[in-house]
Amino acid sequence: MPCFGNFQFSILNSMRWLVGFLILGFVGFLLRRALWTKLPTQRAPAGLAPLGSERRAVYDGFAPEIEARIAMLGISLNDAFEERDAGRHDLAWRMVRLSASEWYGMERIIAGLLSTLTKHLPEAQFVVTPRSIHAHRFLSKSMVDYVRMHELLDQLVFSSQRRYQLQLRLLRRAVEIVTAEFRHTYREAERTDDRPAEIWSEIDVDFHDFDLIAKEAVLAFRALLVSLPPADLPKLAVDLDALLRGRVRAHSQPVQRV
Repeated sequence: MPCFGNFQFSILNSMRWLVGFLILGFVGFLLRRALWTKLPTQRAPAGLAPLGSERRAVYDGFAPEIEARIAMLGISLNDAFEERDAGRHDLAWRMVRLSASEWYGMERIIAGLLSTLTKHLPEAQFVVTPRSIHAHRFLSKSMVDYVRMHELLDQLVFSSQRRYQLQLRLLRRAVEIVTAEFRHTYREAERTDDRPAEIWSEIDVDFHDFDLIAKEAVLAFRALLVSLPPADLPKLAVDLDALLRGRVRAHSQPVQRV
């Protein structure tokens, strides 16, 4: 009987801790919502914050490259789909092979960008207001499940800077998840020479999510750029340039008149 009584006491004590934790989390959620409603000055602005000339130079030296390369990747895959629909399956898959090479290069650049943002986050002069990322915008089940889990965690984080840091981790992991799914699909099709409609559908879904992640990474870059002091902009520019070194720029240099 004493052992059974101790067992009952242990269960009751554990249940009290669980109920207390749930109540604390619920109260924290309500408090966060209340503070967010009552303090409109802490809300994210209704548009993108303007960039000065110095910040604009850093942004224009990197962001257009990402936007151009992800657009070219999308065009290449669209052309592959058109060739497949026209019955030219060998040509279509050769274009997928070329797209895969560009995809892996983009993965390294985006992952490098997110690591660079994490590195420079402590230099921010004020709290970065993060942009929310929602699960319903993704198509692959793995990404929907992953981002949905992040949405629950995001509700329990009060600091905007910590939420931004959490967002960078989400994007970094998202790049890995989507690229791993694409790589698995691509290698399986290469190994078996079997490319049914399901393979093409998976590639389409993976690129949709990859494109979305790349755009969110550029927006995260812009958000941090607004928060950095001017003295730290050259160091950020050097780190970003290292990611693109040896690659062709997306924009051409103006022609010198003679």
